[in-house]
Amino acid sequence: MRVSRFHIGASLVAGEHQLEGDLAHYISRVLRLTPSAPIQVFDGSGLEWLGEVVAVGKRQVTVRLDAPQPGLPESPLYVHLGQAMSRGDRMDWAIQKAVELGVNQITPLMTERCEVKLQGERADKRQAHWQQVAISACEQCGRSVIPTVYPPVTLDMWMTDLQADLKLVLHHRTEESLASLPQPASLALLIGPEGGLSDDEITRAQTNGFKPARFGPRVLRTETAPVAALALAQHLWGDL
Repeated sequence: MRVSRFHIGASLVAGEHQLEGDLAHYISRVLRLTPSAPIQVFDGSGLEWLGEVVAVGKRQVTVRLDAPQPGLPESPLYVHLGQAMSRGDRMDWAIQKAVELGVNQITPLMTERCEVKLQGERADKRQAHWQQVAISACEQCGRSVIPTVYPPVTLDMWMTDLQADLKLVLHHRTEESLASLPQPASLALLIGPEGGLSDDEITRAQTNGFKPARFGPRVLRTETAPVAALALAQHLWGDL
């Protein structure tokens, strides 16, 4: 039997819990789970709880949770992704796939050729949306620790205080491949927008300690680049 998996944004303990709001609606009206249905929940701390549905009401669902167990181990490679913002579903897709591939932190970036400009309330709403995309991706892929999606910032702001053993700016105008680089414990990846980073942005990135690297002869779309880069990085230095 398939076990439905959910994130609950509160500290959990074994025993009965009352669920309300969107999650209760999803369990009762979308999935149509009934009493005794098995479930698995996590709170983002790295622990997992197995349990079952006890009661289903119109606006409330009661679940019973067993003792917590360690969740899926995180990759030994800690990755901070700086992703230039893109329009439509492309940013959602990039975040979703990056989470599935083990990213730990994501910062949406405003660059010279970036098509999206966000400020104030609009930026707050998009950040909240992207964080929910990350949570949903964790529910699907089995991760028990939720990556942080930070508010959008300019490229220069992101680079200023960034800490990582290895910082990479990925573009096709270099001959150095990821496989030629030494193994890091932490990695920062800079992905440009459609049209790529400007020459000046690449130069500034290198001034801030980023190494240029490529992973093939073809020019990838902005939402494809982090998937390819993360898959290769996890293969070389992580858990793939």
